[in-house]
Amino acid sequence: MQSKTLKAKFKAVKPYMNEMHAVRLHRAISWLKCAEQQNENPDIQFVSLWIAFNACYAINTGEETHPSEKESFSEFIKNLVLHDTEQRFFNILWHQFSFSVRQLIESKFLFKPFWDAQGNEQIDWKHRFEKSVESAMKFVSHNEVPELLIVVLDRLYMLRNQLIHGGATFESSANRQQLQYSCKMLLLIIPLIIDIMIDNKDENWGDIYYPLIKKDR
Repeated sequence: MQSKTLKAKFKAVKPYMNEMHAVRLHRAISWLKCAEQQNENPDIQFVSLWIAFNACYAINTGEETHPSEKESFSEFIKNLVLHDTEQRFFNILWHQFSFSVRQLIESKFLFKPFWDAQGNEQIDWKHRFEKSVESAMKFVSHNEVPELLIVVLDRLYMLRNQLIHGGATFESSANRQQLQYSCKMLLLIIPLIIDIMIDNKDENWGDIYYPLIKKDR
């Protein structure tokens, strides 16, 4: 499902949505559209896809202490899977991208403790990595959709950090293949997320950051 189709579906139900949810989905669809236009540039495409994802799940609690970004999207993903009555996430992870999912899970370069250990030899990243892979493989074998999707997004979060924090070279050959199949996967996952959120417009998805401010204010 592409941004054009989602935009048409969104416009049809927008009058029945609360304003915050409508703004959230409008922003997410706009960044998905941007990503679709970057097929020749996976660096920019991946960043655009992650912004679309961030627009969907980021919640402003109004409190000084916020839950971590990982905690937020973990709860968000569990809620999405509950509403995925057609098991489309399962189809993406187990059928369309089973090889790519395994590649992400088994890449030490997408595992945060590996990088933490580069500056601290006392960190036993190998043992933690092995345990992480073992747990992820159990999620695969037991068809545990939300748990596996959270692991996959956790790996992609590290790729996001490398790009956003200047830890990767533009158009670098070092992570090119990884970046390309990550983009292809997100180009299916992000539209599915948006579609579920449109269908479940009455669900409480939380308050957005930076709400739209009317000009007369």
